[in-house]
Amino acid sequence: MKFLLLNGPNLNLLGQREPEIYGTTTLPQVEQMVADYAAERGVDIDCFQSNHEGALIDTIQAAQDGYDGIIYNPGAHTHYSYAIHDAITSIDTPVIEIHISDIDAREEFRRTSVIADACIGQVKGEGTEGYLRAFDRLLEHVQES
Repeated sequence: MKFLLLNGPNLNLLGQREPEIYGTTTLPQVEQMVADYAAERGVDIDCFQSNHEGALIDTIQAAQDGYDGIIYNPGAHTHYSYAIHDAITSIDTPVIEIHISDIDAREEFRRTSVIADACIGQVKGEGTEGYLRAFDRLLEHVQES
């Protein structure tokens, strides 16, 4: 089994960007944490991050041919990218949405996810540990399907 860990804009700055909200763990540390966790469960993980919507859409579309599921932190694209929503609904690969902070407890504009209904679920407000909860929920979904 193989999953894709996908991170959107500005997540390359984890560990330095607003540490009071996102913590001090870096993206490479998150990726390693998830890869180690997945390996213990017999799942391979590939990681990809981009600040560019088109690159993320291309990656989502291509994932259908090589991945059993996607763990995706869309960053700011959460709140306005219908193009990413459409990319997710265009593939059969299940996607789970992850947010480090609780988007429902933040600024008004952050409280709406336009991709939520395209995903199998959403994990939010659990810090970087939420990536592991998202992994577990995705794995459970894939195993039940």
